Amino acid sequence: MDYINQFIIDFIEILNEMSPYLMLGFFFAGVLKVAFPQRFIDKYLGQKNSKSVLNASLIGIPLPLCSCGVIPTGISFFKSGATKGSSVSFLISTPQTGVDSILVTYSLLGLPFAIIRPIIALATGFFGGILTNKADNSNEITEIEDTNDCCATGKKENCDCETSEANQNKQKSKLYTLFHYAFVEFLQDISKWLIIGLLLAAVISVLIPDDFFTSFIGSDLIGMFVILIASIPLYICATSSVPVAAVLMMKGLSPGAALVFLMAGPATNAATITVLNKVLGKKTMWTYLISIISGAIVFGLLIDNFLPREWFTFGGLHHHMSGHEGHWELPNWLQWASSISLTLLIVNGYIQKYISSKKQLQITVSQKDEMFVRVNGMKCNHCKNSVEKHIGALQNIDIAEVNLEQKILRMVGTSISQSQIRKEIESLGFELDEKM
Repeated sequence: MDYINQFIIDFIEILNEMSPYLMLGFFFAGVLKVAFPQRFIDKYLGQKNSKSVLNASLIGIPLPLCSCGVIPTGISFFKSGATKGSSVSFLISTPQTGVDSILVTYSLLGLPFAIIRPIIALATGFFGGILTNKADNSNEITEIEDTNDCCATGKKENCDCETSEANQNKQKSKLYTLFHYAFVEFLQDISKWLIIGLLLAAVISVLIPDDFFTSFIGSDLIGMFVILIASIPLYICATSSVPVAAVLMMKGLSPGAALVFLMAGPATNAATITVLNKVLGKKTMWTYLISIISGAIVFGLLIDNFLPREWFTFGGLHHHMSGHEGHWELPNWLQWASSISLTLLIVNGYIQKYISSKKQLQITVSQKDEMFVRVNGMKCNHCKNSVEKHIGALQNIDIAEVNLEQKILRMVGTSISQSQIRKEIESLGFELDEKM
């Protein structure tokens, strides 16, 4: 019974510490969505040079994409003309950070970690992109597959890409877009993993002894390799990795090893590795993994050996849960108000998902072909938007809409070919299910 009571107390304390910064982070995520639309991002990633690689990392660092959402977005950039180096740079830097993750890092791990994380994401993303370009034998900009996707290829003389997008998305005010993306779409994408991260952090806090890593692991370098082996196949988003890392540090994990977890956990998982191997090739997949693993170990060792350890014991969670003073805390009422608001928004997200799962894709269009297919691998709204964008941009497709909960893609057009759709779906890293 004592364990259960302590688990509940620790869970609430971690949630209260995170929630105000999460709410602020979600708001900034909505601002970024409105301020930097997709076409703005696509513009800067097309050249096989260091500038495009740097642009990709800079664009990726503040974007609040979950670990699964970054895959179709990065592949979408590649299909739209970005080089492999730029795409890998984006895929490395984006899942490590995000405006929400940076704010939560400050709340739980302190200011030095909040500053260091985006700098390391930029460095590893840039290094990975340059390494990929060096390893890529082609001297030309990546050729885009012939999918009749006039918007993706840039051949816009025969199609109106802005109109195509407008037909698929109702025109809403920027204010609506900001809040809907921040507190509905994005929150839906990460809520499951956020809850898992909070639960895992509370479990570790209760069950693992305070001196676990110093007593049983010993060397900081060994701790890094242990964490690295556990993190590579693990699926966890940048934000939900922070409370886990904070509690592990309280149990004796070195700051460098915690950094390894914060880098490798969000940036590598079995799904990402599989998609990269399938879409960008085995060589690119290996340069991606080498960049993250080497970057995590190198920067982890730098932190443990060259930066003052006291920099990394300032986190609010550490002081709050250990009963120490020294970290400036937000007012108690603001923490509770933020926690309650966040909880209600998460509940609303699950209600909206349930309603969506019951909706049938309807509206029959006369004198047009209509096809329904099941697409496996879609997990978030970014996956949904990526499929709708690329399928809807095909010249013979008038409507492409996805029911994310049912994993069903509905298409309306002329002469719809399943092989054509399969090729497009698989090029995005998803799978067309035969059993529909």
